Amino acid sequence: MDTKSYWRKSTALPRFEKLKSDCKVDVVVIGAGITGITAAYLLKKTGHTVALLERGRLGGFDTSNTTAHLSCVTDVRLHELVHTFGKETARAVWDGGRAAIDLIFNNVGNESIDCEFTWVSAYLHASPQSEAKKERQSLEKDCQIANELGFAAQVLESVPLFNRFGVKFLHQAKFHPLKYLAALSRNSPGDGSHVFENTESVEIQSEPLSVNTERNRIGCSYIVLATHNPLMGKANVASATLFQTKLFLYTSYVLGAKIPAGIATEASFWDTGEPYNYLRIDKRRGFDYAIFGGEDHKTGQVKETAGAYARLEKKLIRLIPAAKIDSRWSGQVIETVDGLPYMGESADRQFVATGFAGNGMTFGTLGAMMAVDAFLKRKNPWQKVFDVHRKKVIGGAWDYLRENKDYPYYLVRDWLAGAEGKSLRSLRRNEGKILQLDGKKVAAYRDGDGKVSLCSPVCTHLKCIVGWNDAEKTWDCPCHGSRFAATGEILTGPAEEPLEKISPPDA
Repeated sequence: MDTKSYWRKSTALPRFEKLKSDCKVDVVVIGAGITGITAAYLLKKTGHTVALLERGRLGGFDTSNTTAHLSCVTDVRLHELVHTFGKETARAVWDGGRAAIDLIFNNVGNESIDCEFTWVSAYLHASPQSEAKKERQSLEKDCQIANELGFAAQVLESVPLFNRFGVKFLHQAKFHPLKYLAALSRNSPGDGSHVFENTESVEIQSEPLSVNTERNRIGCSYIVLATHNPLMGKANVASATLFQTKLFLYTSYVLGAKIPAGIATEASFWDTGEPYNYLRIDKRRGFDYAIFGGEDHKTGQVKETAGAYARLEKKLIRLIPAAKIDSRWSGQVIETVDGLPYMGESADRQFVATGFAGNGMTFGTLGAMMAVDAFLKRKNPWQKVFDVHRKKVIGGAWDYLRENKDYPYYLVRDWLAGAEGKSLRSLRRNEGKILQLDGKKVAAYRDGDGKVSLCSPVCTHLKCIVGWNDAEKTWDCPCHGSRFAATGEILTGPAEEPLEKISPPDA
């Protein structure tokens, strides 16, 4: 079974040409995922010219691998948000998610987009491993606060399908993300605006402000970095490195399965586990479709990644014995020190949005809305809440230290670790290994036809050693989560350069 997401399999995306000549626009948006495409679409609507750049194909990497829940219910539990930040900030955070859903709904209507947008309820329920009395109290508290803040919620003794105590949050939604973004992208070029695929930003110059690609230059007056894991952009190395220590990258695994029609409520579900499992049920003609995920771990820090799919499969079959699994894929989520995303100007005339955790579709959309306001110099109600430069991390100091101690540990451990072999003969087809060849460590991969590709195993971000992800056939960095294709090309940052190619040994 391949690891292409259900979204990629079920829609045809428009194609756009590569940048072939210099040009000038008002705003350059780098990254064509949910944030970038939405920002480009909205900016053009304001009457400004935009150039949207994507180094690969439309839909980016992480947006194409989402599960596309549209919810204002955050990964950080509502009672925890209130305890840490107070009720007003908690309300602002959830209001941001609700505003994003409303924008998507309006865009769907205004552009007549057939993207399966559906209003549904979302259920947060106790995990099987939780202590029942304690979990009941915390869920009841979430429900009480939600209603106090204006978000409709109900306590349920038995959540549908899971039969566990939980909370039902009304007025949430779901959609097909790539069908939605395909429509927005078709409305983005023209009248001086452009969408360029297979066009990588290699340098950002401050004076005059411009984005350089491999061969061309785009002049502009503003830049939006919408690459999920932000590029360095105009920030200096020290500043960009410090910012990266505030971001924690996790890989999450997903299964898609056909299930008997009517066996489950069309809705979204999450449990309270650490890490939590999540589910969405979609109605189809003659059957329903379940998208089930979880088993999160820090990117690059688990070797037997195929085991995550096996554990998920057992959980899904236990929950829905008749499920017929036909898709599996993984995505990446970025968490932050205090649980809130960073969205704002990281430098003069440069906007960045990242750290969406499990709310990529809503926070990504909100980030696009905030980017437009920043460019237009309009006040935005979430500007202070998600400020990129915020320093006050209430109750988050311990988590910050705990998360970042991983970096020096993996850096030292992997540089000193031995290789997995000294000969290409030990490399099976469709397998990658760190080998010691001619006294040098290499990231070696043999494809299904037997062709071998060799790269440096040194991540081009901060020089950690990558590891092989057998489930996804990728090289993953355990320090800050960069991912590379089996042959070394970049899949997702913060690395901005591919793994260095190495010529095969003579013998």
